[in-house]
Amino acid sequence: MKRCPECRRDYFDESLRYCLDDGSALLEGPASMDEPATAVLSSASSGESRTRLFTSSEREVERPTAGVNAASKRNSIIVAALGLTLTTVLGLGSYVYYGRGPGKQIDSIAVMPFVNESRNNDLDYLSDGMTETLIRSLSQLPNLNVKSRASVFRYKGKEADAKAIGEELGVRAILNGRVVERGEQLTLNLELINSENENVIWAEQYDRTTSDLVTLQNEIARDVSSKLKLKLSGSDQQKLTKASTNDPEAYRLYLQARFYLNKRVGKLYERAEGYLQQAIEKDPNFALGYAGMADFVSQSDRPKAKEYAMRALALDDQLSEAHASLGFQYILDYNWTESGREIQRAIELDPNNAYAFQLKGARLLMLGRYEESIAAHDRAIEIEPTSADIRNSRAVVLEASGRMDQAIEYIKQSMELDPSFAWTHSHISFIYRMKGDQAASVAERARAAELLDQPDEATKLRDTFRAVGWTGYLRQLLQQNWGVLGRSPTRVASLQAELGQKEQAIASLNEAAEKGDWWLFSIKYDPAFDGIRNDPRFRELLKKFDLPH
Repeated sequence: MKRCPECRRDYFDESLRYCLDDGSALLEGPASMDEPATAVLSSASSGESRTRLFTSSEREVERPTAGVNAASKRNSIIVAALGLTLTTVLGLGSYVYYGRGPGKQIDSIAVMPFVNESRNNDLDYLSDGMTETLIRSLSQLPNLNVKSRASVFRYKGKEADAKAIGEELGVRAILNGRVVERGEQLTLNLELINSENENVIWAEQYDRTTSDLVTLQNEIARDVSSKLKLKLSGSDQQKLTKASTNDPEAYRLYLQARFYLNKRVGKLYERAEGYLQQAIEKDPNFALGYAGMADFVSQSDRPKAKEYAMRALALDDQLSEAHASLGFQYILDYNWTESGREIQRAIELDPNNAYAFQLKGARLLMLGRYEESIAAHDRAIEIEPTSADIRNSRAVVLEASGRMDQAIEYIKQSMELDPSFAWTHSHISFIYRMKGDQAASVAERARAAELLDQPDEATKLRDTFRAVGWTGYLRQLLQQNWGVLGRSPTRVASLQAELGQKEQAIASLNEAAEKGDWWLFSIKYDPAFDGIRNDPRFRELLKKFDLPH
């Protein structure tokens, strides 16, 4: 038996650590008989848990009589209804409640980046991947606010207490994890913490082999949801424990791929392709693997990207990521009906898919529906408030709608979140060019090249501008190896138009339309094209951004 030293409540569930009413740490032993205490007993029968409550004043004690040994007997237990149902899962028969006063069910959580304690940095992909998988699984559940990867990974490697994190992220619970891999042995320690009082609600250690990696992830998701005391339907439970693959090696390869995909640009990012290919070769029915490949080749090989997305959906039509990837391809086809349908489906399947909301905003941007686009981007930012990529995308809307100065300020905020994100520097360089701030445009473009491991190209741009001025710089930019920034035909056309190369610009724009270049919509507002706006071929390209009648 345990008791609360504050409210004097007795508990008969040995798994409880803290009082359900006031959060005080429970002590061993009952309250004294002359101090009224409400007792909670948890008993399980046939897989069910029942709660009985009584007070010490309601206990009857048999007093000893002559010739009879003194004995006491508890009877007349009065069941009181408090409107609470305490369930037993894996031997724990208690609700998880938050804070003091009236009990509040935990409805928000931050799964912090699991710590790699294997003393091998090459295994960071495992701790990061297990974190992401759990976030993804829990995010599919109703009535649970799960902070996104971008929100929590900024804490990786930093010391921060649960209370501070809870206040910053606005969550009631923090889940910490520590991963150790030694050969074939895998150990995971989890700790669920009340972010208000920093009490440990639940802790568990999992000892498995690496061949159990897939089943371990499902077990973790199920256990954490049970400790949060979520009321799940049968379909919710299926979502929670649904395995993307039953092959542990394919799953491990996928985690390695995701680790590099999250680098977003550069040489490390490019490593993801090999791991994704190995994963789907290992398991040809691995839907998530195909969805990952669709994202990786989304613009470099569009026919292949569409094929991968459709393959993923043929295997699992409930995969939000694959619907979003296919929606992106339809955007690049200027197929506004199908792109809208796929993106909306991605959101329906996963209301916390920030990328799907970002795509929704991009589609609306291209159609000139700027305020609706900003609203969609704001929802994406609400889900992933620290994503420099989404904020950079929102800045494009401000730019396209003529709010250049606001766009610049917004990109600068994005840079503060992630100074190493090359796309923001490339983007702001383009805006400075449109505004006529040549020096700032050159500086930012050169900085983007440096962040993409192209220091020689950055030096050429700076030196050319200093030596021969703006026109020479534009010509140098046309000749430059754009690397992973991608040689956008629309951007090429913009440079050609500014240099007065009208026919070359039209040819590049037609190439952009044929390939489905993301930036083609910028012909609506890029001042470099002012000299060819009346050309019938240019006006025909503009029609691609009209909704079908």
